[in-house]
Amino acid sequence: MKYTLSQAAEATGKNKATIQRAIKSGKISAKKNDSGAYEIDPSELHRVFEVTVQHIKKEKQATVRNTKTPPDYNTLQRITELEKELAVAQERKSGLEGQLNHLTETVDDLRNRLDRSEGRVTALLEGPRSNRTFFWSRKGK
Repeated sequence: MKYTLSQAAEATGKNKATIQRAIKSGKISAKKNDSGAYEIDPSELHRVFEVTVQHIKKEKQATVRNTKTPPDYNTLQRITELEKELAVAQERKSGLEGQLNHLTETVDDLRNRLDRSEGRVTALLEGPRSNRTFFWSRKGK
């Protein structure tokens, strides 16, 4: 975007006459458009004159106003990302709860089996011993 004489003066904080003198003396190159107004390339202007802080602030404000996305677009995007992460975390939580339930049932089943087998082992150890002798054992010794 090329500057007009007024915009160039505003951008540098100089008077329009100062900018025009610089153009006429050849310090700054500029073209005249069909209506006779100067068109000054920003790089050419700022090669000779510095940009003022006020102009930088105005350009930033204009950029924000001209932007089609709302100023809090990044916030909305972050909220969307966090909602996705939350959904994934809730899915993972559900899966882990399912695994926990399955493992709890397995442990309960194994405890029941252990209790039943302990009872059988105890019964076998405490049961009456028979006086049977087997054919391979010797009597009387």
